[in-house]
Amino acid sequence: MHVSLTPELESRVKSKVESGLYNNASEVVREALRFMDLHEDWINELKLSKLREQLKVGVEQLDAGQGIAINTKAELDQLFDEIKGQ
Repeated sequence: MHVSLTPELESRVKSKVESGLYNNASEVVREALRFMDLHEDWINELKLSKLREQLKVGVEQLDAGQGIAINTKAELDQLFDEIKGQ
């Protein structure tokens, strides 16, 4: 596999190798990809946590009788139109 890097990124990779932390450019790229995976996992956990918070609020509102009964497709469409208009 061949990867093209901008001069700035190539310089950063070389700098990491020259620092002695990595033996070669491949190690730098592998570490960067591992970091990227961890970052994505962290972001997904944050999103999931936020969704859980929002669901909890919704359940609490339903438990308090603050829900809206939707009985027909027309009522559902009207609700979505109102949400889109906000």
